[in-house]
Amino acid sequence: MSTLTKFSAIPYTGPAPTNREPYVPANVAQTDARGEEIAAKISNNALQQERGQDMPSFSVDRNAIVDVLTSLRNSGFTIPLDLFGVDYPRRSGGRFDVVYQLYSPQANERVRLKVRVAEDESIPSSVGVFKGYDWYERETFDMFGVKFEGHPNLRRILCHEMFQGHALRKDYDPAQRWLLTEQGVAKLLPKIDPKFENVDTDFERVTLNLGPSHPATHGTLRIVVTLDGETIIGADTEIGYLHRCFEKMAETHTYQQVIPFTDRLNYCSAIINNVGYCMTIEKMLGIEAPARAQHIRLMLSEFMRISDHIICIGTNLVDMGALTNFWYLFQPREEILGLVESCCGARLLPTYTRVGGMAVDAPADFLANSQRLVNMLPKFIDDVEKLIMKNRIFLDRVIGVCPISQEDALSYGFTGPCLRATGVPYDVRKASPYLGYETYDWDVPIADGGDTYARFLVRLEEMRQSLRILQQAIDRGLPPGPVIVDNPYVALPPKERVYNEMESLIYHFKLIMHGIQPPVGEAYFQVEGGNGELGFYVVSDGTKNPYRVRVRPPCFPIFEAYPQMITGQTIPDAIAGLGSLNIIAGELDH
Repeated sequence: MSTLTKFSAIPYTGPAPTNREPYVPANVAQTDARGEEIAAKISNNALQQERGQDMPSFSVDRNAIVDVLTSLRNSGFTIPLDLFGVDYPRRSGGRFDVVYQLYSPQANERVRLKVRVAEDESIPSSVGVFKGYDWYERETFDMFGVKFEGHPNLRRILCHEMFQGHALRKDYDPAQRWLLTEQGVAKLLPKIDPKFENVDTDFERVTLNLGPSHPATHGTLRIVVTLDGETIIGADTEIGYLHRCFEKMAETHTYQQVIPFTDRLNYCSAIINNVGYCMTIEKMLGIEAPARAQHIRLMLSEFMRISDHIICIGTNLVDMGALTNFWYLFQPREEILGLVESCCGARLLPTYTRVGGMAVDAPADFLANSQRLVNMLPKFIDDVEKLIMKNRIFLDRVIGVCPISQEDALSYGFTGPCLRATGVPYDVRKASPYLGYETYDWDVPIADGGDTYARFLVRLEEMRQSLRILQQAIDRGLPPGPVIVDNPYVALPPKERVYNEMESLIYHFKLIMHGIQPPVGEAYFQVEGGNGELGFYVVSDGTKNPYRVRVRPPCFPIFEAYPQMITGQTIPDAIAGLGSLNIIAGELDH
C-alpha cells in the first residue's frame, strides 16, 4: 500500500538573483590598481582603462593596437592567449569588439584589450607581433567579417569558401545552411620555405595531399605538403571539417543546456571541459560548488587527464608501428571510463557537472574503485616506458623530429604539454589554482628540445604527477555534504520536494522556464585541459541565454605552428610529430 511522505515547507531564504545589476568580480580594487600600473608603463594615449573587470582591461584605438601589443610583449606578456570578436549590432560608435587576451608567464597575470570597430572599418594585423594571431584573425574575419589590414592570407578558416555571411553575427540565422561543392574546397598550394627555393635538386617537386580523412591524421585535418624527394619544403593546412558551431549554439540555449556541448570539444577529457565552463558561470554568479563536488571534480579531471595522455601516446605509437603499446594502454583507459560511468551512467561524454556542483553524488564505492585504478596504473606507464625509451627505432623516430623553439612556442600561444616540452613550466593548476590544487603536493614536469621526444617525456611524467594528486585526494576522502549548491535560482530542488511543496514546485518551474540568469557583465575562467589552457569567456546580458560564449581551445594555436614544425622533415616525421601534438578535431574546430 502506498504511503504519502509529508515535508514541511522550507522556503529558500538566501539571496535572490540580481542579474540586472552589473557583475562585480572579486578583488576588483586590486585588479584596477594593477591596470593603472600597466597603463602607466605602456604610456600610450590610445589606451583607456576599463574598470570593474576580472582582469586588467583596456580599450585601445584600432590604429594603435600593434604598438600596444608590441609594448605588452616587450614588458613580459609573451603568450597571445586569444583573439576573438563580440557583436553589438545596436551599439553606436562601432558594432564589433575585437578582444585580445595576453598572458605573462613571468608575472603570472593576464591582460585584456578591446578594439571597437565599425562594419566598414578594418584593424591593422598583429601577425608581426605574435605568430599565433594569424589564425585568430582569420577566425574573427570568418565569423564576424572584421578585416585585418596587412594580414598575409586573410581567408575563411572554419567555414568553406562558398559559405555566405558571417555566422557569429547576431543577425545571422542559426538555421541557415550553405551547400559545399567542389568549388568551395580551398585550393591549397604550400608556399615553399625560402631556404629551399634556390637549392639544386635531382628530384621533381611533388605536392601531396593528406586528409581530411586519412588513418594517420587521427581527425578531420587536411595537410598539403610540397616534397623535394623525401623532404618537406613547404606545407599548408586546412581545418573546419568538424566545425560544430559551439559558440553559436551556446547563444540559443540556456546556461545549463550548454554543458553537453562542452563535452564535445576535447572529447578525450570531457569532464575537464565541463568543469571549466561551469566554473566560469559560477564565477559570474559569485557562488562556489560544495567541497564534496569540488573533490569529485578534481579527481575525475585527473583521471581523464591520464586517459587523454593515454590516447595521445598510444595512438602516436601506432602511427610509428608500435601496436602493442596501443592495446596495452587502452585497458586502463577502459577502466577510467568505467569509473566515470559508475558516477553518471555515461562514459566518453558524461555531462556530469552542473553549474553549482554535480548532477548526482558519486557512488559509495567511488574511492575504493579510484584506489584500485591508482594502484594499477603505474605498472602500465612503467611498462610502456620500458618498451619504448630504449628502443633504437623509437628514438630515431622521435628525437629531433618536428621541433619548435621556446620563442616560437610562446609566439604561437602554446600552452600545456607542448609548451612545457620547450622548458616553460606553465601549468594553470599551479599558476592560477582552482578546486584546491594549491593544497596538493605535485610537480610540473618540463623538458627541453621542444621535439616529439620531449613531448613524450612530459606526458609520461604528467600521468605520474596526476597519480600523486589522486592518491592524496583518496587519502583525504570525500568531504561530507551535498554535491550541489542550495540555491533554487541555480540548482533544481530535490524531486521529492518538488512533488510535495508548492515553493519547490515554483522554483523548479522558474528555473526550467527562465533558466540561470547571471548578472550583466563578462568573465573569463581557465583550467588546465589535456592540451593546455582551456578558457571560457562569457558575456551575460542578464537573460537565460549567454549573449556570447567564447572557448579558448588550446590545440588551435598548436596546430597553427604545425606547417613550420614539419618543414625540412619527412612524411614519416610529420606523422610522428602530429600525433605528439594531440590535436583533437572537436576542440580545434570548436
